[in-house]
Amino acid sequence: MKRVKITVLRKEFYPDFADAYLTEGREAGPCALLNVGDSFVFEGGAQMPEGFCPWAWIDIYHSVTSVAAGGTYKPWNRKDGQTIVCCTDGIRPVVFRVETFGENDETIE
Repeated sequence: MKRVKITVLRKEFYPDFADAYLTEGREAGPCALLNVGDSFVFEGGAQMPEGFCPWAWIDIYHSVTSVAAGGTYKPWNRKDGQTIVCCTDGIRPVVFRVETFGENDETIE
């Protein structure tokens, strides 16, 4: 298994949707848990990296484990071992780069 680095590339916010659907409206603002440039390392297993958003983890886990196991997203991506994914928050989505960066000695069961 390869180790995977997860990096926050962008945070979006749709104030018109927030006003229409959130109790706090646009005052809720963009995701408060993650910031652009934050990075996290996935070492294997199902353990979420410390400090990562649990809801986003549920959304991107399958992409993270796929890349860690050697899965490819070519021909859609230019480079093997990486993909761009986002959480499913339709009002405050966060976009992540998921990329491998080395072999992991641990076995994922």
